Amino acid sequence: MYLAEKFEKFLGSINLDAYRAKYRPIKLVEMDLPKEIQAISLLYKTYWDKKKFLDYEDFYEEYLTTYKKDIENFRNKITMCKDCFYRGLPARIYRTWASIITQIHAGYVAESVFGEGSVSMSAELDHQGADFQVNYHGKFLNYQVKKTSFSREVRAEKKSKKKLKGQFIDIKYEVPREDYFKNPKKRNGEYKLPYLRFTQNKELKRLSNGFVVFTPFAFEGKKKEIDENLK
Repeated sequence: MYLAEKFEKFLGSINLDAYRAKYRPIKLVEMDLPKEIQAISLLYKTYWDKKKFLDYEDFYEEYLTTYKKDIENFRNKITMCKDCFYRGLPARIYRTWASIITQIHAGYVAESVFGEGSVSMSAELDHQGADFQVNYHGKFLNYQVKKTSFSREVRAEKKSKKKLKGQFIDIKYEVPREDYFKNPKKRNGEYKLPYLRFTQNKELKRLSNGFVVFTPFAFEGKKKEIDENLK
């Protein structure tokens, strides 16, 4: 549970409001990025493999350093001016960052339930259709986080599910708008349905800064099911 709690504390320290205000209006770099400059692989290596919990600015600097030549080659290829491209790129990478670190936290929570070393996460698994994979007593569980509302600018849904062995499990990730939490009740005093639905969902919880994360409850049912079958 230590890493899950540590990562949750890290997520809770992020100034989401400031990032959203800074990056949400910027939509300059919206074309598909080639594989060689996508941030996904570096995100897994940084936050999962190396356990380096960097804030976004530090991660973005590492991203620029790692892919500097390929990024510039891509910019020249699409003939976008340098000023426009490098104003738009951090906003584009931020949206991927915010999505993936939430997913990585889910991996840490799953590991706290299934046991140390039970969870694998990588760009290779991602491309094969799993956000992360659990190996529990030889049973392979391929988890995919399904957002109930998401846009292409964050991530496209994974479709390839043919190469991985084991069961595929979708876990639902719903993030009601901020105003539902600031003003959760109707004029008649009843709670609004999105707020009520979220607060009754034991698999999710909302941190004080607005981050929504998975709880151990999202994984405990499957662990119990496997444990029962092993008896």
